Amino acid sequence: MEFIGAGRRGGRRRTETSPGTRAWFRPAPPRLADHMKTKTGAVISLAVLIVLGPLRAVEPPLLATQAHAHNDYMHERPLFDALDHGFCSVEADIYLVDGELLVAHERRQVKPGRTLQALYLDPIRERVKRYHGSVHSGGPEFTLLIDLKQDWHTLYPALRNVLTNYADMLTTFSDRAKRSNAVLVIITGNRNEAMFAGETVRYAAYDGELSDLETNPPALLVPWISANWSSRFHWNGAGTMPEAELGRLKAIVAQAHEQGRRVRFWGAPDNPNFWQAIYAAGVDLINTDNLAGVAQFFLDRRKQAR
Repeated sequence: MEFIGAGRRGGRRRTETSPGTRAWFRPAPPRLADHMKTKTGAVISLAVLIVLGPLRAVEPPLLATQAHAHNDYMHERPLFDALDHGFCSVEADIYLVDGELLVAHERRQVKPGRTLQALYLDPIRERVKRYHGSVHSGGPEFTLLIDLKQDWHTLYPALRNVLTNYADMLTTFSDRAKRSNAVLVIITGNRNEAMFAGETVRYAAYDGELSDLETNPPALLVPWISANWSSRFHWNGAGTMPEAELGRLKAIVAQAHEQGRRVRFWGAPDNPNFWQAIYAAGVDLINTDNLAGVAQFFLDRRKQAR
């Protein structure tokens, strides 16, 4: 932040008296009280600068629209670490315990208070309010991938009931139409398309699999495909991807894009060489646990493009 003092010329101070009119005057001798106020203010300002350092404008992060925070809740600051690195997609695993949707990777790891609402839905709503309809200021639709860790018959109805309380910020689906909003929820894990049966308004989309590229369900139902990398590929991210596997990857991406879907691979290598290879092949989302690394990766790509 830059502080600009009053203009001076030849010991005189300029002030604005009215639009288009300037008055020049020699300042009157300061009164003792004014002198003390000025001196006190200077001391306070100096103390603030010593403690806090120079005030600077905080630049927003470069939005990593092709980055997905895998198991985001395992970071020190769930959601916020990803947001600070510009991520536009995060993942939360949930269990239904005593009527609450608790976030954890395994059932034995659940803790009271770490609910889906407290860690994700409530802070996301606050940001949407702050940024007038977006999770990032001026940013795109944000994706919250929710992994059902129990039988969907029990877990999904409880989740849907919670999501209805956040309808003001969620993308919804009805009558084969999509109403875009700040946040797109996608359901993965122990899910089945049957869980949406009978819904006139749907508050979430469905995480597809590679087999869905053959059956070709509506893209409004299955907007992206998630696949285990090792189920189709053997390359471990070192050196160059074999030509045969690269060709297979590009074919998957092309088919998904033709159907209007994004592609994400999990259980994949998590290093810059791998990120570059799948990025160049057109994969839409880099699935990562390394938030800072992927954020830097996209920052480097932006610098190279200049």
